[in-house]
Amino acid sequence: MRVKTDTVGRDVGRIVQAVSLMMLISLVVAAVNGEFYTVPAFVVSAVVMAGIGTGLVRRYRGADPPEKREAMVTAATAWALVGILGGLPFVLIAWTIQLNPFPVWMNTPPMDSTTAVFLDPLDAVFESMSGFTGTGLTMAAVEEELPRAIHWWRSFIEWVGGVGVIVLTVAILRRSGGSSGSYTLYESEARSEKIHPSIVTTVREIWKIFVGLTLGSIALFLLTGMPLWDAINHGMTGIATGGFSVHADSIGHYGSPLIEYATVPIMVAGSIAFPIHYLIFKGEVRNFYTDLQTRWVFIWFTVGSLVLTAILYVNGQYATLEETFRVSLFQFVSATSNTGFGSTSIGGGTERVWTAGPTLFACLGMLTGAAAGSTVSGIKLIRVVTLVKGTIWQIQDVFRPQAAIRYLQIGDRRLSEAQAQREYTEATVVFLLWIAFLVIGVAVLLRVLPPTYPLEYVIFDVMSAQSNVGLDSGVTGPAMPETAKAMLIVNMWVGRLEIIPVAVLLGTIVRRLDRSA
Repeated sequence: MRVKTDTVGRDVGRIVQAVSLMMLISLVVAAVNGEFYTVPAFVVSAVVMAGIGTGLVRRYRGADPPEKREAMVTAATAWALVGILGGLPFVLIAWTIQLNPFPVWMNTPPMDSTTAVFLDPLDAVFESMSGFTGTGLTMAAVEEELPRAIHWWRSFIEWVGGVGVIVLTVAILRRSGGSSGSYTLYESEARSEKIHPSIVTTVREIWKIFVGLTLGSIALFLLTGMPLWDAINHGMTGIATGGFSVHADSIGHYGSPLIEYATVPIMVAGSIAFPIHYLIFKGEVRNFYTDLQTRWVFIWFTVGSLVLTAILYVNGQYATLEETFRVSLFQFVSATSNTGFGSTSIGGGTERVWTAGPTLFACLGMLTGAAAGSTVSGIKLIRVVTLVKGTIWQIQDVFRPQAAIRYLQIGDRRLSEAQAQREYTEATVVFLLWIAFLVIGVAVLLRVLPPTYPLEYVIFDVMSAQSNVGLDSGVTGPAMPETAKAMLIVNMWVGRLEIIPVAVLLGTIVRRLDRSA
């Protein structure tokens, strides 16, 4: 069936309108920090985004509510457009510093090599897409050199992106089409959980939980001795499982085991589905172990950390068993929660730090991700469970009588044969498409990068981009070829949307080209 482009246009416009409001909040942060030279950049960016959004909404104001196909195309298009337009503050601030057109009281600093990379629009779009998708890979070589306004913008877009730009839009803007249209859009952003019958109430409850968890994360960092500015930024990006830092060495900058251990529960909290947080806050603590996904979050994090500890300990990577365990716990939870904070170096690009074994095992964590309905990406544990149990179920079917009534038990859900086949097929399609895009990304990077980069490091960085993690092995950086940067942008976009909306968008474009040919 034909996708209604007017519906897509209107809803994309509303999403862009909502995101433009983020620029205005950023003005306050810039002014508080005395970085007045950044104010025009945020104002211009807000005007451009609001203008585009309002123009689309007005042009298509009479459009019908979205059905599933329109919602899928809307999600893919909006995330791509927001990722591109979100790069405007990076570009405009960098050019403001370069040109220095303002009087002394505007506090324009001299240009540094880190901020200078954002003079290139592709690097700015990379940083924006990395932020909104909650990835955390960066073009900023020395993050300490960045203005605080850019620190804030990176953290803010990652914080909002952790919940989702469509979730933001549903929360703050009334839309035509009622709650059914809002829920269709909500589902298109790889979400289906509902805390309340009303989707608007559900979204607002999610934001309450998210803000509460963020404030708790900031408080925990402050208690461990982290400076206030650092705690605010790391609290926002930690609970959003995004991983942008204000330091080039991420959490490893502090050299503090206490801070490293304190970061782990924040990353774990971001890995648990919002409905489970809601129930736990209501006093139903048993959901920590009765909920299938939450139970497997703790099992997988524990088993994976111990396995990685064993591998690194046998390799003699670190001086003591405690250090080996701490590094393994931190890096595996960071990888599997898709947070991307780092406490140690995994690789130095062409120079090996971790060998292939621990590097590829961390990739396995990035692939699975954690709970659906949280802020993480990756395949999601519920799909992994569905694939494993569904495959066993399919094999066992060979030995059952044809007349037997078959069910598949997943957690406390007993699926009929039709339901089981549907969910197993969906999980299989997502997995195969996910691997296909991963292979394409690895192939492109191997083609354009020097052959001196180890294969496992290339796989690691592409996996990190597509799982929206942010850990890197020294491959990703401003010196990368432009083609490699563009490919990783695509991987981040595809990974955040869990493949299907992107496939629907590409299919829609191909069909339209066929009809016009």
